[in-house]
Amino acid sequence: MTLVTAIESYLEYLKSRRGYSPQTVRAYTQDLDHWAKGLKAQYSIEDLAALQKDLTPAKLRTYLSTLYDSHKRSSICRKLSSIRSFLRYARKEGWVSQDVGVLVPTPKSERELPRFFKIEEMKELIEAPDLSTRLGRRDRALFEVIYSCGLRVSEAVGLNWSQVDLSKGWVLVRGKGDKERMVPLGNPAIEALQAHLLDRDEWGASKGSDPVFVNYKGGRLSTRSVGRILNRHLVRIAASKSLSPHGLRHSFATHLLAAGADLRSIQEMLGHARLSTTQRYTHVDIGALMDEYRCNHPLNKKQ
Repeated sequence: MTLVTAIESYLEYLKSRRGYSPQTVRAYTQDLDHWAKGLKAQYSIEDLAALQKDLTPAKLRTYLSTLYDSHKRSSICRKLSSIRSFLRYARKEGWVSQDVGVLVPTPKSERELPRFFKIEEMKELIEAPDLSTRLGRRDRALFEVIYSCGLRVSEAVGLNWSQVDLSKGWVLVRGKGDKERMVPLGNPAIEALQAHLLDRDEWGASKGSDPVFVNYKGGRLSTRSVGRILNRHLVRIAASKSLSPHGLRHSFATHLLAAGADLRSIQEMLGHARLSTTQRYTHVDIGALMDEYRCNHPLNKKQ
């Protein structure tokens, strides 16, 4: 079996058996395709027999070392994680007898703090859409839901109306690995969704389809479209900094933590498997505190 065919089999396993999202599978695809091309170019490893015979921890470390000039440390860590997962699967399937991935240490990653909006900036963004148009009402609801619930963009665009309970103020979210969690909706998000719901028939969604957020053709909104929508409104309000749609999720967690919310509760709402992932927002909060100190302490102000 060729290495490319084996990788395709593994990706299909992630989709059909593990329930990974299309975005996650796409990331695995890019990582493993890049690695396979590198093995072919450097060591002429093109099939599982050659992989079993010739792949060593040293060769895997050499491949990773070639990435340092062109990739962030976090990207290199992600590629290694993808390769390890594939090699673990290959050993489980009996394609290779040993998993060399476990013998390669993970590079230390730079600790990058999540980017987020301040509360006033978030309020300005949410109020930017023109509510006299159905596009504006959709965009307001989109921003409100992501920020109110701390959703990943893929979770927001994947929402169906059947998952939303406006009367009780809850939304059923399907996250990574197809895991479900219930997340509360704030009153502003409920009101925005109610206004957006009134336009439902005008969007012309496909028969049998039930997406909450659709494009002008009636199809489900894509994650890339959310990025374009956000950038359009950031330009409208002349925002002083750019922000990705994921930054709305970061803003949700940071603002809750600053207001005194319990870290475990935030973890549950975000759908993080590990508390350590949520704990990075404590560093964001401390960083924001230091910024306020430097800007406002009388001895730090320029005379």
